[in-house]
Amino acid sequence: METYQEKISLLQEMIDFALVDDILHDREYDFLEIVSQELEIDKPTFLKLFANRGKSKVIKDEFNRICQFYRLALLMHSDGILHEREQLKINELGINMGLNPYAMKRVLHLMKTSPNQMVSAEVLLAIFSEQHN
Repeated sequence: METYQEKISLLQEMIDFALVDDILHDREYDFLEIVSQELEIDKPTFLKLFANRGKSKVIKDEFNRICQFYRLALLMHSDGILHEREQLKINELGINMGLNPYAMKRVLHLMKTSPNQMVSAEVLLAIFSEQHN
């Protein structure tokens, strides 16, 4: 990620996604807080993002779009409850990011069937790279 504003935008998108089911579970909040710390976003700014819903920026680099999709998928699984609205929204977001729908579906299926709801970075990138061949 290049700029502070891009980091804010990524976190904003994640917060919006976490609230798609109208409930912010403790585990979702904790996950978001960890991401904000990793992105070096201070706590007051992090908290303000909950009031500024719906203001995100388009990610230009495909690798960063894939990473953001995966972060959203991890967030979706963080509360242990898969809501239909979350599944619809993550597909919509992925398509709006320009990601391959088949690759997204495969990643989400692998995460759903994985014991820890995670996919290795190699597998994740391989799935999205298949569309280029």
